[in-house]
Amino acid sequence: MTVTSEHDDVARASRAPRTGVRARLGGWLRGPHVTAFDAAERDVPAAVAERNLAGAREDVYWWDTAEAPDALPGFGKPGAMASPAANTADLAVVGGGYTGLWAALMAKERDPEKDVLLLEGHRCGWAASGRNGGFLEPSLTHGESNGEQHAPAENARLAELGAINAREIAETIERYGIDADYQPTGELILASEPHQVDELAAEAAATGGELLTGGALRSRLDTPLYRAGLFDPDGSAIVHPTRLAWGLRRAALEAGVRIVEHTPVRALEASTGRGNQPVRLRTDGGDVVARQVVLATNVFPALIKRLRWYTVPVYDHAIVTEPLTPEQEASIGWAGREGLADMNSRFHYIRPIDTPEGLRILVGGYDALYHFGRNMSERYEHSPETARRLAQHFAAIFPQLSDVRFSHSWGGAIDTCSRFFSFFDLSHGGRVASAAGFTGLGVAATRFAANVMLDQLSGERTELTELEIVKKKPLPFPPEPLAWLGVKATTAAMIRSDRNKGRRGLWLRTMDKVGMGFDS
Repeated sequence: MTVTSEHDDVARASRAPRTGVRARLGGWLRGPHVTAFDAAERDVPAAVAERNLAGAREDVYWWDTAEAPDALPGFGKPGAMASPAANTADLAVVGGGYTGLWAALMAKERDPEKDVLLLEGHRCGWAASGRNGGFLEPSLTHGESNGEQHAPAENARLAELGAINAREIAETIERYGIDADYQPTGELILASEPHQVDELAAEAAATGGELLTGGALRSRLDTPLYRAGLFDPDGSAIVHPTRLAWGLRRAALEAGVRIVEHTPVRALEASTGRGNQPVRLRTDGGDVVARQVVLATNVFPALIKRLRWYTVPVYDHAIVTEPLTPEQEASIGWAGREGLADMNSRFHYIRPIDTPEGLRILVGGYDALYHFGRNMSERYEHSPETARRLAQHFAAIFPQLSDVRFSHSWGGAIDTCSRFFSFFDLSHGGRVASAAGFTGLGVAATRFAANVMLDQLSGERTELTELEIVKKKPLPFPPEPLAWLGVKATTAAMIRSDRNKGRRGLWLRTMDKVGMGFDS
């Protein structure tokens, strides 16, 4: 995950010469090499990208459909499943994204008699769970090397638990008949730079995988930009994000979970001592009183204030093409319909979306924008500059599709923590469990987190509750302006790394040593 707060590209380097410190800094940042995506921004005219984006709706593609279920009434509203007159629950779940939906559904699976109430501030699946690229990756640690960096003693077991979790997600989708367009396609990892080819070759030798280069790669995916690829059959499945959320919502309702939407929880009140004292949740429609609580608000400010230091919101963006014609689709191959991911610090994720009208392609990532003060706003969900850049990259990846227009462009906030995978908290005498910090790889990991929290609330020691990644939190982010300065420095260092054959400079090595480094 790269966190950036302003644009830096090769075009800027072509402006009038600068002198002094700014010139030296600019020269350092540009680095000794031009990456394939720097070249794309140089060679693909911005006007072409802007033309292709001209008709794009600033809406989330996954939500721009007639399939969305009707909203459920809010707390205390006519027809609502909870009201001031019926405001108690055995378990209250705050948040209706994947984490909260999994927690509510699995709580009922564990104990069908438990009264479970889920409170969602907007619509279930509205935030990150309905805005992501739909990559269901088994990794619980945002990649093996990142797990080795932050949890070396547990990394092998976490990989096994991640594989089990991914398999159980597939089984759940089938068991409940969830129409999530689940496709176990695997993942094609792509190298855009010469040094990345060497890294892929080493990985292929270590795993027995086949390194795809030249004609072998072009027959799999016809792209001149990428130099090599390595197929990982277990690397990822792809899903329709909102259909997965809506399917979990339906399954939870059918299992007896009570759900209220448009019911933001404003505060949590409870004693810190152990015992049977209830937890009180303040909403605009009245209070909810519960024996236990799961907090699954992720990127939004935690109801437990001390946890707010552990995450910062960064905005990720994606664009989706109009349906391709049969001829356009044939021109790129991609018969395996694998999810695609490249190896840069500022990486892209690219996936197919098969529709009755034809194949669409989603491309996202590269930029992830942090705004001073940990600020969140609807206006940050749209970045014309990032969309233009993604459109330029798309035209360089698939020049045979350089005239294809885009139908949708959007962004959403990611709950980033300093170790780049989820952390956990148990408070108020063991009555309130929390999870957050998924950092853009939560489609599968949220289910694992829900299992962890339910185990924590059970009061029993289990394998999950005894994991070090559950017991130990990441380093918190500093207050402003240090957080913003740190983000800026890390961004610049990662840009430099991409332009210097992946070499990690002093700043990134220092971040690695203090426990705030990332290497997926």
